[in-house]
Amino acid sequence: MKNKEIQEKRMKEYFIQATKDILKGEGIKGVSVRNIADQAGYSYATLYNYFKDVNDLVFVCVSDFQEECKVFINGQMPSDLDGVNRLKATILAYLKYFVEYPGIFDLFYLTKVGDFGNKQTIISVIENSLNDACESEWNYCVEHDIFTLEESDRIKSQLRYTIIGLLLLYLNRLIPKSYSEFMKEANGQIDNLLLQK
Repeated sequence: MKNKEIQEKRMKEYFIQATKDILKGEGIKGVSVRNIADQAGYSYATLYNYFKDVNDLVFVCVSDFQEECKVFINGQMPSDLDGVNRLKATILAYLKYFVEYPGIFDLFYLTKVGDFGNKQTIISVIENSLNDACESEWNYCVEHDIFTLEESDRIKSQLRYTIIGLLLLYLNRLIPKSYSEFMKEANGQIDNLLLQK
């Protein structure tokens, strides 16, 4: 890699990290060219040397957060689980990630489509976030005839709305009032969906 390429990669990383820090701390409302540049320690004009606009940075961050979520989930996984038990543990770890990083939840699920500049790629990453995080577990369950493909598609859809709803109520309304009650409710809802046939 040439020095110019190394310098360009380094500069992009400064702006990406600054944007991620703002998103985690303040959410999408805190993201502006000036805020990102200030956080990165460079002028806002410099940002445009490396990114077309703020939406390009947000897309990179959404993709990075999705990958961070998968790494977080893998770190939570007991090695002795498979099938429905591993799928459930994956979903619970997904919930824990967003409880730990509520700013990312806001970015993923409360930000209006127009705030992304109507970038379909960002919307697609977010829409498929839970399914993407659970992909290998779903594949295992279908390959081992635990669920048919049709059953898995139906349950995935129900889970997406259930998980987002649970997080929305807990993070924004403290319903239920404690984390242990929240996780108990989540366990029950996930069991209801995964154990139905």
